[in-house]
Amino acid sequence: QVQVVESGGGSVQPGGSLRLSCVASGSIDSINDMGWYRQAPGKERELVATTNGGSTNYADSVKGRFTISRDNAKNMVYLQMNGLKPEDTAVYYCKAHDQFRYMDYWGKGTLVTVSS
Repeated sequence: QVQVVESGGGSVQPGGSLRLSCVASGSIDSINDMGWYRQAPGKERELVATTNGGSTNYADSVKGRFTISRDNAKNMVYLQMNGLKPEDTAVYYCKAHDQFRYMDYWGKGTLVTVSS
């Protein structure tokens, strides 16, 4: 079993920055892909950014503003969010993918609110 826990959410004004952190623990030997997703009120969950090995993938809406990074030694993944906009308001979830068990493990989410 894998446990995923996010932290770092909060409230910020438009144009501000936040850094989200996610740690995976448990049976993590076969975790390859990790990423961030978000779900705004009344909307479906959507991909924000993912990282697998040396490659990264971003949603068009966050390119140039958000940066995903990973610390394999600490089993952590981060999301640096700059230039935040009100439309970035959402619950942000971290996901870890187990490549051998074909399982996705989700955290409980952390709320990001962008408002003046």
